[in-house]
Amino acid sequence: MMPAPRDPAAETANMIANLEKSTGKTIDQWVAIAKGSGLQKHGEMLKFLQTEHGLSYGYANLIVHTANSSAAATTDDRDSLIEAQYAGGKAALRPIYDQLADIIRGFGDDVEFVPMKAYVSVRRNKQFACLQPATKSRFDVGLKLKGVQPTERLTEGGFNGMVSHLVKLTDSAQIDDELIAWLKQAYETN
Repeated sequence: MMPAPRDPAAETANMIANLEKSTGKTIDQWVAIAKGSGLQKHGEMLKFLQTEHGLSYGYANLIVHTANSSAAATTDDRDSLIEAQYAGGKAALRPIYDQLADIIRGFGDDVEFVPMKAYVSVRRNKQFACLQPATKSRFDVGLKLKGVQPTERLTEGGFNGMVSHLVKLTDSAQIDDELIAWLKQAYETN
């Protein structure tokens, strides 16, 4: 039996309700605390909320994305975030994103694309990849691959703390069987 399709808006609403139940503060109150910290960077605000207020990564991340208006709340927001990522000088990288998205959608009906301001988070049960137009000439594929040894092409680390490895592309011709196998492995293990 196939799992029911995910409803990101309902999941976010549920998380916001649980945040208030767990902490006694509304999302707006937490956003005011995050903004009042004087911190600007996502990671700094995240760490502040986790260390100073004892919040879990999930709640802290939700608050920071809300404070920075960096997560898409509606389908229109999602479409506009993706369009903005490939506006101007990064437009030439859009075919790489489109080709990867088509391949990843073929992995299963449970794949979800969640656009953020600078990248698209690709999830199943949890995030397994990130797709990002990094520069005008380079596209980054972040992968969550626990226990996989890095190679010259599959480097350790990435632009997002939720991924363990990175593959840098400059052309859609670099989307090959090796990259697809890594994406499939990340999908299957997350």
